[in-house]
Amino acid sequence: MTEPMTIRARLDAPIKVVRDALTTKQALETWLAEHAEVELPHRLEFWGRYTPEGDAPHQTLVHADDTSIRFTWLLDGTETTTEITLAEQASDKTIVTLTQTHVDTQEAMAETSVIGVLYTYWVLALANLADYVAGRTITARIDFTTPVLRQEITIHAPVAEVYDSLIDDKKASEWFGFPIGIEPEVGGRFAMGGFDNPQPAKIVDLEPNRRMSVDWGPNGISTWELDGSEGETRLTFVQSGFGTPRTPYGAWGGTLAGIAELRRYHELENWQPIWLAA
Repeated sequence: MTEPMTIRARLDAPIKVVRDALTTKQALETWLAEHAEVELPHRLEFWGRYTPEGDAPHQTLVHADDTSIRFTWLLDGTETTTEITLAEQASDKTIVTLTQTHVDTQEAMAETSVIGVLYTYWVLALANLADYVAGRTITARIDFTTPVLRQEITIHAPVAEVYDSLIDDKKASEWFGFPIGIEPEVGGRFAMGGFDNPQPAKIVDLEPNRRMSVDWGPNGISTWELDGSEGETRLTFVQSGFGTPRTPYGAWGGTLAGIAELRRYHELENWQPIWLAA
């Protein structure tokens, strides 16, 4: 078994607020899952269309105290373990560390098992948790019951500014938290990791301040469409044309997590990324 995957994030809320968001039915059903049931210290379950294999709850609570939660999660016939720990950075800031067992990088890229989606699933979940505890509307959740990957998001910023942050590789690398090389023209490269990437995606459609489409090969085509007025932007994100029978939920989750940070990038004064080195 590989070492547990680790994700760390800084949340703008006290520990008690974050713990309540992690252990309250109403909160969990707002930022994480369609359905949840909590009876500490014996039960913490979540399921529904926003949860991998969410036909029924598959979690068993192992431990819960004021600063940590650990549960097993049966996925694809494998008992995995998730642990979430909280540490105070300041009276109004909490560091969340999440570890998840059985996540293999190659499997995640190939998405041969539902376990492969857990990295971006948890990244998106923590991004939504960060907004929830700060009193903001969450960005989006993945619906694992449908192959239609489409989401509309409102960003409180002018269209031209949002478009510029999508096609300017320095700005895109800043808010996405990972180097991206972008040649903003039809046929140009869209290279995750930078232009040293030997297999970059390709921009196949580009209309300034309106639309950009990127061809990812087997993972299909991602399209960002922008519309808005009075200083607000409605961003419609669609992923279609998959070249494999398995819907690329992992890639979808990663992009939505990026869009959550894009919203904060434009909407928060003195923005700082929530992600910390693991």
